[in-house]
Amino acid sequence: MTEPVRASVIGSGPNGLAAAIVLAQAGMEVDVFEAEAVPGGAARTLPLTLPGFRHDFGSAVHPMGAGSPFFRSLPLAAHGLEWIQPDAPLAHPLNDGSAVLLERDLDEAAAVLGRDGRAWNGMMRPLVENWADFAGDTLGPLLRAPRHPFLLAKFGMRAVQPARFLAKHTFTEERTRALFAGIAAHSFMSLDAPLSAAVGIMLGAAAHAAGWPVPRGGAQSITDALLSLLTSLGGRVHTSTRVGSLDELPKNSLVMCDVSPRALLAMAGERLRGAYRAALGDFKYGPGSFKVDYALSAPAPWRARECLRSATVHLGGSMAEIAASEEAAVRGQVSDAPFVLVAQPTLFDATRAPEGRHILWAYCHVPNGSTVDMAEAIERQIERFAPGFRECILAKHVSSPSTLEAMDANLVGGDISGGAMNLRQMVLRPTASGYATPDPRLYLCSSSTPPGAGVHGMCGYHAAKLALKRLGRG
Repeated sequence: MTEPVRASVIGSGPNGLAAAIVLAQAGMEVDVFEAEAVPGGAARTLPLTLPGFRHDFGSAVHPMGAGSPFFRSLPLAAHGLEWIQPDAPLAHPLNDGSAVLLERDLDEAAAVLGRDGRAWNGMMRPLVENWADFAGDTLGPLLRAPRHPFLLAKFGMRAVQPARFLAKHTFTEERTRALFAGIAAHSFMSLDAPLSAAVGIMLGAAAHAAGWPVPRGGAQSITDALLSLLTSLGGRVHTSTRVGSLDELPKNSLVMCDVSPRALLAMAGERLRGAYRAALGDFKYGPGSFKVDYALSAPAPWRARECLRSATVHLGGSMAEIAASEEAAVRGQVSDAPFVLVAQPTLFDATRAPEGRHILWAYCHVPNGSTVDMAEAIERQIERFAPGFRECILAKHVSSPSTLEAMDANLVGGDISGGAMNLRQMVLRPTASGYATPDPRLYLCSSSTPPGAGVHGMCGYHAAKLALKRLGRG
């Protein structure tokens, strides 16, 4: 096989751009093909409501972006990326009108958590103090020898547990259990499923090691910085260029696909056959998201005013309520009181709305492809903790699972995780081959590969590194 000197990357999400940058750094000619007019995939910022209001289409708060080993290795600040750290990474209002805040400083967090402070500190400190090593080992394929096995073992002993079991046997206060449950619910898993604690621990540690920041100007700023760096390396990006078949790409090029397994099957045609093709066809997608973007006349009037200290607010009350909501989505049902994730970036970044105005982003988990309108249920949950919220609404944009998929084909059925986060698909994601396919010139680098969802670029980074290694250029 003639060694390819050029690469074609399908998709300009964070993983596609990460792969493109790695290949361009290795001296390859790189072309990125993006189906939409605006690059970025789920990391886009769009005018969804009123003039002057700029909303994040997908991700809004980025602990893994700030904590990504690959992103940290890049000069993204020189290309315009600025992280804004809220006063506190996370606020979780409770049924009694108070709120528990997760402070960024680990010692302060332990103090605020009172009787559970020692347990929180013991769980998080080894990971926080060794974040670079921990993130390097966990943000990649599970089927490999870790560089820091003892650190990973400390994490793994807790991570394999169901989140609710771990919380009940680690923390004594219901408020701490609720806080942890809300973080673990980012996994889209039942909180009674094995490994559901892993995301809670990972994101909890990231809160202290990297924060839960927002990028100034919105998620598009991450994309723009990656694009700027890629362009400086000679890479080219072609927007509004949908690739329907791999045969449309330049011949003899290395191909990196930041797409879903379903899309890869469609565009690969006869290049993929047999067991691998069957495995991609059997890949399972997880629960979807139902999202509402709001243009507001004022910040949300939280009953617990401490919620104004954070860009992220988790609405679900107790651990039992959150667990019931997540269990419903996994079982193909919708909850009347869904767990709602809220982002309020204009409290810390005034560039996103006209002077004195604000935006708020909220979503809940629903069954994949659900057609149930959850807008009213989401607003009820916000009103529950912020009475008078509806009076602040100037306009809103509703995104059902089908809307999300129409705006980004990778979000199959509204699944923003790149595939169901069950035990099998955590290990075999999407197959035992990981990024590689039977075609030596074709690789998958989307969030359907390890380590999964999140704006961190690590899927693209690892896929590109593997390709270069196989070419003898690693």
